Amino acid sequence: MQSWVDGQPASALASLKDRGLAYGDGLFETIAVKAGTPLLLELHLQRLAQGCSRLAIVADQALIRSELLAYAQAMGEGVLKLILTRGDSQRGYGISPGAMPRRILQASPAAAWPEANALSGIRLFDCTTRLAEQPLLAGLKHLNRLEQVIARSEWQDPACAEGLMRDTSGRVIEGVFSNLFIVRDGVLLTADLRRCGVAGVMRAALLAEAGRLGLPCHVTDISLAQLQQADEVFLCNSVYGIWPVSAFTDVSWSVGPLTRKLQGIARTLLDV
Repeated sequence: MQSWVDGQPASALASLKDRGLAYGDGLFETIAVKAGTPLLLELHLQRLAQGCSRLAIVADQALIRSELLAYAQAMGEGVLKLILTRGDSQRGYGISPGAMPRRILQASPAAAWPEANALSGIRLFDCTTRLAEQPLLAGLKHLNRLEQVIARSEWQDPACAEGLMRDTSGRVIEGVFSNLFIVRDGVLLTADLRRCGVAGVMRAALLAEAGRLGLPCHVTDISLAQLQQADEVFLCNSVYGIWPVSAFTDVSWSVGPLTRKLQGIARTLLDV
């Protein structure tokens, strides 16, 4: 399906003056689409609006919603990517007062992940690339993804489906394209993302579901030792749901009951 730029079919995705191209000045959302419906749409739009507020990008949120719905309806099935940039500017970091945000919508086929990833779990690669601590950008799905690009280039072994990323202080933060949870003594733990990392939409949904079900859950700092001593470990994102982690370095885990319970919830959230 052809991409849209500012609501119109277009072959060129951006101008050469676009600040998203020049500086990574913008945000993006990756949204699963089924039967013409963008899944977890409200959470995606909430995160986008929060990012716009933090970066002072003045965007028409109602227009973005209507275009997302129309584009998803037209594509039917697959993965929809929204890129929102600050728009065009002249040379230099300064923001042009009259810059109009640019909206880019792209469609991709549904991801074909091995079924074993969800059933028996995945091996997690230990990335050496560290996430820089920057509270001003922490949590945002901004366009500056070079840390993830470099981290993903560290392994080619298909036996590892994801990589673990820590911050410069050594705290466990997330996967390269996923958020991470651990279970210890029946308590669900996920990383505090106030310094760095991406506040994933599926992470937010699972935290809300855990609260609704009365499951003990904490957002906190997680050390490498805590990860290695966990009873259960799993990864999540808004496209594949939940993957149990079965192995990391020389540690291995069985797929635990809480992981299976939440996996069922995630599967429901990604259905229509």
